[in-house]
Amino acid sequence: MNLWTNNKCEDWQAALDRYTDTIELQHVNGLEELDTWYRCELPKLIAERSPAYITRDELERVTRWKMKRGVWRERNRLLVQSNPIELVKKTAREAFAAIPDPRKPVDILSQLAGVGPATASGVLACVAPELYPFFDELVATQIPDLGKVTFSLTYYQRYAEQLRQRANRLQERKTCADQKWTAHQVSQALWSQSGGKAKHTLK
Repeated sequence: MNLWTNNKCEDWQAALDRYTDTIELQHVNGLEELDTWYRCELPKLIAERSPAYITRDELERVTRWKMKRGVWRERNRLLVQSNPIELVKKTAREAFAAIPDPRKPVDILSQLAGVGPATASGVLACVAPELYPFFDELVATQIPDLGKVTFSLTYYQRYAEQLRQRANRLQERKTCADQKWTAHQVSQALWSQSGGKAKHTLK
C-alpha cells in the first residue's frame, strides 16, 4: 500500500499504531529501550526545563537511537560526546529559542560536532513535533518529487515541509478529527509502513 497517497485516516492510524511493533521487529540490541526513552521520557525532560535545553548525555542517546534505527557510525557518536557539556546546553537553548523558524534551529544544532540535520531533527521532534519531523531516509523515499536523498539542510527543509503539509491534509479531514496529526507522527507512520531497516536489509 502506498500510504503517502492514501487519504484513509484508519490506514494512517494503523501504520502509526504499528510503530512500536516495527521497532521490535528490527531486532537491534537496545533499540526498544532507547526508543521508549526517546518518545516517552525525553520530551518531558526537555519541557520541564526553563529555558528548555538538552544535555550532552541526552544528545548522545538521541544519536545512538538514530543510528540504531538506521546506520551505525561510531565516529559520529564520539564526536557528539566530545562536545563540551556547557556548549551543548547553550547551543540547544539558542536553537529552541529560534523555534518556529523552519531553518534556524536545525542550523544552530548542526554547529555541534557530530550533529547534522538528521540528529538535529531528532532533537527538535521532541520539542516541536508539529514543525520538525525526524529526518529518515526510508521516509524520504516515500515522498514524491523530493529526488535522491541527501542529508543536507536544504533537503531537510523540503522534506519537513512536505510532512507538515501531509499532516495538515490529514487534520483537515473530518474523519481524522480524533487524531491531531503532527509532521513527526506522519514520519513515524511512514517509517512503520516501510518496515524499517530490517525489511530493507532482508531484500
